[in-house]
Amino acid sequence: MMNQSELEPQIGEIVEISSPDRWQVYQRLQELGIPCCCAIDQPLRVQVNNATAAVQLQSVLRQLTTPRVELASWLDGCWQLSCKKF
Repeated sequence: MMNQSELEPQIGEIVEISSPDRWQVYQRLQELGIPCCCAIDQPLRVQVNNATAAVQLQSVLRQLTTPRVELASWLDGCWQLSCKKF
């Protein structure tokens, strides 16, 4: 399981992810154009070059580490907030 510091990347930092889901994270980060590399039996290394990459990395990690019910609740809260604006 990942610790909290792995979920809060800093700009200009290389983050190592040793989660069993690292290949799934790697594939998604590749799709997003975020520099990363992953070798067999090694942690995923991600280079966070800007705030956008940091937020995208945090989002990808959150999707894999947060229980589904909590993600659904968060999404429902966002939906409720957006409905109040109209």
